[in-house]
Amino acid sequence: MGVSNKNAQDNIEPKGNKKPLQVLHISKKDTQKIDIEHSNSQEEIKKEDIAIKPQIIKNDSVKKIEENYENTKDFDISLQNSTQQDLNRPLNFSEQNPDFHSERTVDEFDFDESAFLEALNANEPIGATGETISGKVIAIESDGLYIDIGGKAPGYMPKKECGLGVITNFKEKFSIGLEMEVLVIKEQNADGMVTVSARALILRQSWEKVSSSAKNGELINVLINGFNRGGLTCDVDGLRGFIPRSQLEDGQDYQSFVGKTLKVAFLEVNPESRKLVLSEKKASLVSKLTSLELGQLIEGEVLAVKPYGFFIDLGGASGLLHQSSLTNGSIRSLREVFREGEMIKALISEIDLEKGRIGLNTALLENSAGELIIDKQKVMQEATERALKTKALFDKKEQDK
Repeated sequence: MGVSNKNAQDNIEPKGNKKPLQVLHISKKDTQKIDIEHSNSQEEIKKEDIAIKPQIIKNDSVKKIEENYENTKDFDISLQNSTQQDLNRPLNFSEQNPDFHSERTVDEFDFDESAFLEALNANEPIGATGETISGKVIAIESDGLYIDIGGKAPGYMPKKECGLGVITNFKEKFSIGLEMEVLVIKEQNADGMVTVSARALILRQSWEKVSSSAKNGELINVLINGFNRGGLTCDVDGLRGFIPRSQLEDGQDYQSFVGKTLKVAFLEVNPESRKLVLSEKKASLVSKLTSLELGQLIEGEVLAVKPYGFFIDLGGASGLLHQSSLTNGSIRSLREVFREGEMIKALISEIDLEKGRIGLNTALLENSAGELIIDKQKVMQEATERALKTKALFDKKEQDK
C-alpha cells in the first residue's frame, strides 16, 4: 500500500508554457460603474442618429397633395355630421369647401365657332385629283408655268401639260396674268403645291363631247391622217380615232383615203380604255335612219327568221320585228305568220341611232287579238288606213321623250 498525499494535486506543476486559469473578481462598485458608462454610450448613439437623420424636403406637388388630403379630411368630418336628407342630395363640393375649385369646362372659355371653322377652311387643301379649277399665270419658267389657284402655294403645270401636241411658241402663248381652267392631276406635295394640266382638261372635255355625240347618233367628218394593217387613223377633237377596214364602204384600196375626209358614225366610245372606233358603214345606216319616223309604215322583205323574231330589209338597213311585237294572239311557231323572202308591212316602233337599230311592230295593225294569224292578207291590205289610227299613240310617245 502506498501512502496517499492529499496535497499531491496542489504540488503538480503545469507542463509546458500553459498558465493556470485566473478568476476575475468584480465588485459591486465596479458593476455600477459599467452600467453608468453603458447608458451614457446609448444616449450618445441616439444623439448621433438624430444628428444624421436626413431632412425631408417638400416640393410644391407634395404640399398640394397634403393640402388636398386635409381638405378631404374636413369633408369626411362634415359628412359624419350630415343628416340622411343631406346625404341624398347631389354633391356640391363648393358648398362643403369654399376653397374647392372644379375644373373649367369648354363653354367657360371664349370659344368662337365661326372663327374656328374659318381657320379650318383656310388650311383646307385646294385641288383634289380630278378637280377642275380656275387660276392665273403668275410665273413662266423654261420647263413650265406657275398658276395662282387660291391656295397657300401656286399650282405647277409642266410644259408638256400646257396643251395638245408640241408647243413651239411657249412664252408667247402664255403670258403673265392669263386666266385659264386646268385639271388637277396630282395632289399637294410637302410644300402644298399641286400639279395641274390644261392638256388633261382638253382631253376630258373631248371624251365628254364624243360620248354625247355617240349617244345622240350624230355623224362627224374626219380627216384621215394615217393607216395601219387594220384600218385608218384620224383625229377627233384631239383624240385618236380608228376606222377598221371592215367598216369602210370600200376597204380594198384603203391606203388611198389618207388626206381625205370621210363621214363616219361612232361605233365604240370608251374613255377608260381610250378606245374610239368609227364606222363609215354605220354612218350610211344612220343617214337612212334619220329619214325615218316613229309610227311610219314601211314595206320590206323578210331577210331571216330567228327564234326571237324576223329581220326585215328596209333598203340598206334592217329592222327587227320581235316576237313580242308580232301579234296579240298566241302562236306556236314564228313561221306560222311569215316566211323568208315574203314582203310584209310593219310600223316603225323604235329608232336607236346610237346602236343603229330599228324596231318594227305588226301587232298594232290588228283590230282584234290574233287577227294577223287568222286573216293576214286583210291586215296587210288595210295596213295604210290602220297605221293612221296609231299615229296619235306614237306622237304621244315622242312628246314623252
